Amino acid sequence: MVTINQQFDYPILSRTQVNGQRLYDVLGHNVPSVTTVIGKTKDMTGINKWRKRVGQEEAQRILTESANLGTRTHKNIEQYLFNQERQESGNLIHQIAYKLSNVIIEKGLKNISEVWGIEASLYSPQLYAGTTDCVGVWKDQPTIIDFKTSRSKKKREWIDDYFIQGAAYALAHNELFETKIETVVIMIVTHDGEYNEFTIASNDFEKYQNLWLQKLDQYYQTY
Repeated sequence: MVTINQQFDYPILSRTQVNGQRLYDVLGHNVPSVTTVIGKTKDMTGINKWRKRVGQEEAQRILTESANLGTRTHKNIEQYLFNQERQESGNLIHQIAYKLSNVIIEKGLKNISEVWGIEASLYSPQLYAGTTDCVGVWKDQPTIIDFKTSRSKKKREWIDDYFIQGAAYALAHNELFETKIETVVIMIVTHDGEYNEFTIASNDFEKYQNLWLQKLDQYYQTY
C-alpha cells in the first residue's frame, strides 16, 4: 500500500464555467485552469477533421463516454489510495473503470512510495490554477503524476499537451510550497487494458516548462 503523507496544505478553490472556459477563484481573482489555457491555444485542425469524419453526434458520444470512463477510473484509483471500498459492479462504465484502474494500480502505483496529495488544487497567483491527479514521490523523485485513459495506444510524440499540463502543475507546486519538482509521469491505460508510461525530467522538464509559459502568454494576449 502506498503511504499517504499529506505534508502540504493544498488550497480549496472554487471554479466556474464562463463562455466555455473553466475559471478558478484564486485570492479574489478569476484565473483560467491549466486545461483551459492548453485547450484555447491548441491547434484544433486534427480534432476538427476527426469530428467531421465521424459526425458531430458520434464524436460527442465518444468524447462523453471517454470522459465518464476517465472520471470513474480516477475515482477508483483515489479510493484505492485512501483504502476505501471500490465499486466493481454496476453499469458498464463502472465495470470497465474498475478493471482499468486495476491496471494502473498494479503496474503504475508500484513505483510510488509516497503520496502528498490526490486531486490537489494548485495555482500561480493571478495567472492560472488547476487540479493535479496526484503528487508525491515516484522512484525517489518528487513528481507530478497524471492518470489517463485512452481509446488507443499513445506514442510519446502525441502527448506533448500532457507533459505541458504536468509542467504547469509542477511550477505552481514549486511556487506555493518551495519544492523542486522537475519530474512528470503520465500513466496511461487503454480501454482494452494496455498500460503505457511516459516520463519527463531535467532538460525535458525545462523544455515543457517553457512551452507552458509560451502558451500562458499566448492565452493572455488573446483573451
